[in-house]
Amino acid sequence: MKAIPYGRQNIEQDDIDAVLNTLTADFLTQGPKVKEFEEKFADYVGAKYAVAVNNATSGLHLAVLSLGLKEGERVITTPITFAASANCIRYAGGEVWFADIDADSYLLSLKKTRELIESKPKGFFKGIIPVDFAGLPVNLESFRELANEHDLWIIEDACHAPGGYFIDSKGVKQMCGNGSYADIGVFSFHPVKHIACGEGGMITTNSEKLYKKLSLLRTHGITKENMNENHGGWFYEMQELGFNYRLTDIQSALGITQLSKNVQGVIRRNEIADRYKEAFSGKINFQNLPQNFYNAHHLFVIEVERRKELYDFLREQNIFAQIHYIPVHTLPYYMGIGYNNADLVNAESYYSKCISLPMFPSLKEDEQNFVITKVLEFIDE
Repeated sequence: MKAIPYGRQNIEQDDIDAVLNTLTADFLTQGPKVKEFEEKFADYVGAKYAVAVNNATSGLHLAVLSLGLKEGERVITTPITFAASANCIRYAGGEVWFADIDADSYLLSLKKTRELIESKPKGFFKGIIPVDFAGLPVNLESFRELANEHDLWIIEDACHAPGGYFIDSKGVKQMCGNGSYADIGVFSFHPVKHIACGEGGMITTNSEKLYKKLSLLRTHGITKENMNENHGGWFYEMQELGFNYRLTDIQSALGITQLSKNVQGVIRRNEIADRYKEAFSGKINFQNLPQNFYNAHHLFVIEVERRKELYDFLREQNIFAQIHYIPVHTLPYYMGIGYNNADLVNAESYYSKCISLPMFPSLKEDEQNFVITKVLEFIDE
C-alpha cells in the first residue's frame, strides 16, 4: 500500500485552470478575484461580510485587534487547538487563560468556562475564543448567553469547520462562521484543510464596523476613503499601524474553485467518518456527535491507551497518522511564562490517547479499509 497521509489537498483540472487564467490576467494581487472569493465565502457560510487574509493566524491576530484587545487583558480559549488560537492573544499583549475541554466532544467546555469566569470579578476577562475542533461546531448559542452575562466578545476559530453547522434552540441552522452568535469567525485554507489555497484564511462577521476595521488593518492601515476632488490619484492615508496580511488573486482563484466543491467534500468526509465509527463502535472511543450538530470532519480522532505504539505501528504500515494537538499550555513557551501549573485534566488525558486517522475526500475505500484493518489488528493484539 502506498503512503496514506492523515490529510491531503485535492487539486483538479478546474483548480489548475482557474490559477492559470489568473496568472495571465491583469491582477495577481489586490484584484477582482479577492473580492469575488470574499463574497462567495460570505454567502456560503451565511455571513454579511468576509475579509480574505494570507493565513488564519493573521486572521486571528486581526480579530483580537479589531475587538480592541489591549495589553494585559485576559481571554479564555481551549488548550486543545493549534497554538495560533492562543498566540493571537499574546500578539496583542493579552493574557491567555485556558479552560478545560469536554471529555466527550473535545471542545472547550461551557461548564469549565463558566466556572472560570465566575471565579473572577466582573470585567476580569474580555473575550472567549472557542474552537470548532476537528470540524465539530461549538454550541455558540450557549456560549453567547454566557458571554452576554459577562460583557464578553466571542471569536469563533472555525479553521476546521467550513460546512459544519448546528441547529439552535429556535430550530435555525447555524453555519460555522455565520456570525449569528460570534462577533467574528476565522477560517484556514492550509492545504490539509477543506479549502486549499496553499496558504490563506478568511475572517467573517456581521458587523459593518468590524468589517471596516478588519479591512483597514489587513492593508497597512491604509485607505483612500477620504480622497476628494482636491487630491491626486496617488492620494492615500495611513490611519492606523496595520499589517500586510493580504491574500493574492492567484490564491483567491484557487479558493473559489475549491469552495465550490466543499459541499460534496464535507458529505464525503462524513461518509468516511461513518465507516470509521461503524468499524470502531464499542471498541475504540472517538469524538461524540451531539444531536442536531453536523461535523465538517477536518479530522477523525480516536483515543487509544498505547498511542505512541499505535502511531509507530501505523507508520510501519505506511499510514501517516498525526496527533492533534499537544496541549498549548504544556508547550515550552507557555510553560516558561507561567502555565506549567494549569489544572486541565481532560485536556491532558485526551492528549495522552489521541491520534488522528486519515481523513480527506479523496481517500479511497481500499485505503480506508487498510487503515481500519491495521488499527483493529493493533487493538486486538
